[in-house]
Amino acid sequence: MSEPLLKVTDVETYYGKIIALRGVDIEVHPGEIVTLIGANGAGKSTLMMTICGTPRARSGQILFDGMDITKMPTHEIMRSSIAQSPEGRRIFGRMSVLENLQMGASIADPEHFDANLERVYDLFPVLKERHAQRGGTLSGGEQQMLAIGRALMGEPKLLLLDEPSLGIAPILVRQIFDAIRELNEQQGLTVFLVEQNAFHALRLAHRGYVMVNGKITMTGTGDELLGNEEVRAAYLEGG
Repeated sequence: MSEPLLKVTDVETYYGKIIALRGVDIEVHPGEIVTLIGANGAGKSTLMMTICGTPRARSGQILFDGMDITKMPTHEIMRSSIAQSPEGRRIFGRMSVLENLQMGASIADPEHFDANLERVYDLFPVLKERHAQRGGTLSGGEQQMLAIGRALMGEPKLLLLDEPSLGIAPILVRQIFDAIRELNEQQGLTVFLVEQNAFHALRLAHRGYVMVNGKITMTGTGDELLGNEEVRAAYLEGG
């Protein structure tokens, strides 16, 4: 197997004196979709934010594409071909859809802008229809599409997705997960997905990790975890 694109080794993160991540080890290889599932408050989003440098890992190491990014400033990490669609979307509500996408393109080659824009519009046609509309007036699902599109405009090697299904109508959740699969299968984009909706996430992912109280407690392929009785009992009842 190829060298990991993202390698998290024995990472511990604290909020003040409270430990949030406890010796976390995760690998994401080029061309994979890897998901991290767990209950609310397990530390999933903290890991995502630690990869991006806020908060900073207290100990351990984070490598991206062979480069140690553990102590790098967040703005430098995000310029190293990592893009994030954060929890809660955090689009620019007063800016138009197109202006939001232009913000995402600020770190990419300007010559690629038109091609990248068309790629996003092909993936999410509603964004093309609403290109002049303020981001804050879109539905939750459309805002999530915009947040992912904004991330893609930066031409990332690794896309970090934090809870893309949160607060979104089921039909739009399916559209978003279908788009993630298309990006991976057709364009080879590597995706690290943090998600509470374990059923959708594990169906999509090549591999998955389970986090409980800041520790990785289980790993396997998406199918293995879907079939695991403990995972089913804890995360898939009614899924």
